[in-house]
Amino acid sequence: EYYHILTHDVEKNIVLSDDKLHTKFMFSIDNSIVGSADCFIYGISNSIFSINMPSKFDGLYDIIIKDNKAIEIYDKKSKEEGNPGFVIGVYAYENPSDWAGGPIEKVGELKLNDGKLYDIVLVYPTESQYGFDKSEMPSEYKTLYDGRFEIAENVVGLNGEKVSIGAGTKGEEMYKEVIQNFKTALTESWDATKLEENNMSPMYVAIANGNPDEALKKVGYALKDVNIDGIEELLIGEVTDGEWKGVIYDMYTMVDRKPAHVVSGWDRNRYYALESGMIRNEYSSGANESGINIYNLQSNSTELFFQMAYKYDGYENESNPYFVGYTMENNEVKWENIDKEKYEEFDSRFTKKADINYIPFSK
Repeated sequence: EYYHILTHDVEKNIVLSDDKLHTKFMFSIDNSIVGSADCFIYGISNSIFSINMPSKFDGLYDIIIKDNKAIEIYDKKSKEEGNPGFVIGVYAYENPSDWAGGPIEKVGELKLNDGKLYDIVLVYPTESQYGFDKSEMPSEYKTLYDGRFEIAENVVGLNGEKVSIGAGTKGEEMYKEVIQNFKTALTESWDATKLEENNMSPMYVAIANGNPDEALKKVGYALKDVNIDGIEELLIGEVTDGEWKGVIYDMYTMVDRKPAHVVSGWDRNRYYALESGMIRNEYSSGANESGINIYNLQSNSTELFFQMAYKYDGYENESNPYFVGYTMENNEVKWENIDKEKYEEFDSRFTKKADINYIPFSK
C-alpha cells in the first residue's frame, strides 16, 4: 500500500483533502506517527482520537488536524470559492477550564484506557464562512453543519474507546446529590437560616408554609442548558403557573465536572432563564424602584458575567425615573438617565423567557 506521510514541525497542522486515487494517509506530529486513515472511509486521527467520517459526507470536506487535540472540518466548495469554509471543530480537552468560553458546545466525554477523561466539544465559527453575499448556508456546507452531531458520535479513541455522547452534559445523574439534599431540606422543613447556610433560597419556607408534603409538591427542579454550552444547569423553583412560572430560586451548574451553586433568589430578587442564553434578574426596592440586570453564565464557572442593566427609579429622579447601565464596578452599576422610549426598547430585548416546567420533588 502507498501512504502520504504528512508532517509539520512548526504548527503541527495536517491538511487533508479529497484524493481521487483514494490513497491512504499516515498522520504524523513532529515526525511521530499517531494514526492512519483512508481519507473518506476510515478514521481521521490526531494524537488523542479518531473520527470515522460517515460515507454520506464523501467529497464534501477538507480536514485540518490541529494542535494534537482537534480535527477541524471545512466545506470544500466554500474553500474553492475563496471563503474560509470552516464548519466545525471537534476538540478533546482534559481540563474543562481549557475550553470554557466562546461558541463552544460540549457533546460528550471520551475515557481512554489509560484513565484519562476528555471533554469532547464542538467549536463553531464566529462569522460567515461561506461568503457574506449569501443569506443562507450553501447545501454542501449545510449538510456538514447539520451532520455535526453524527460526526461527533463517530469519535473513538486510538485504542478503540468509544465516545459517550451526552456524558457530563445531560440528565439528573449529574446533580443527584443536590436533588437529594433539596428533598431532605423540604422533608425536614429546614428554616430560612439553615437553607441559606446550605446555599438554598429561604423562599421555600414561605412556599411550604410548614407542610413538608405540600413542599415536595410545590417545589420542583428542571434541567436546562441556560448558557447554551451543551451542559444542562439544574434549576430549582416553585411548581406554579402565571406570573411566578419559571422563576429560578436556585441555580446549579457544572464546574470541573462537579455540581456547583451559582445563585439564590427570592420574591423581590427573581431570576429567569432567557431563550437567548442570557439570565434576567428582576428586583424591587420599593414602590418607586425596580430594575432588571442581564447576565451571562460563564462556562465551567459560577460567575454571572454582567451584560447591562436598566431600572425605574423615582427616588433618584422623580421627573425622569428611567436609567440604563453598561458597566458594574464593586457590585455597583454606573447609571445614566434615558427617556421612557429608550427604556422600553431595552426591556423589549430581554423579555423572551425560556419555558421552564418544574418537576415536583414528590415525583
